[in-house]
Amino acid sequence: MDFQHVGLSRRSALKAGAFAAMASLLGAKLALADEKSVAAELKKLYGDKAFAEGKIKLDVPEIAENGLVVPINIEVESPMTDADYVKAVHVYADGNPLPGIVSYGFTPACGKASAATRMRLAQTQNIVCVAEMSNGTLHMAKANVKVTIGGCGG
Repeated sequence: MDFQHVGLSRRSALKAGAFAAMASLLGAKLALADEKSVAAELKKLYGDKAFAEGKIKLDVPEIAENGLVVPINIEVESPMTDADYVKAVHVYADGNPLPGIVSYGFTPACGKASAATRMRLAQTQNIVCVAEMSNGTLHMAKANVKVTIGGCGG
């Protein structure tokens, strides 16, 4: 397209377009995940398999004063032998823009199925942790974290 006839250079037109796109993104409300989107992710991974409670120790704060850095510690009870070990752990949040937070893979060589990280939470929401065992069984733990300030959504 020839922008010269309207007095714009190509660079100016690109800048204007980028600015307009950015303004529309900032003006639009960010869509957040919900319990249904977490359930859909779990269904994608595991179909209609049942989830048992127990085995997972999910350590998150009840109240996060800063949603930008919320600590999470996960520990799954398992002997971590060749015959019985934790294959994977998946963490979801039902109030962030995307439900998936982090996934970890384990082998018997790990010796222990535990992990720690920090996550960003947009708002008060549920954290869902799923452990997939080597024998195909699934375990789930949930916790609610109240976010007072910060987070993905500001």
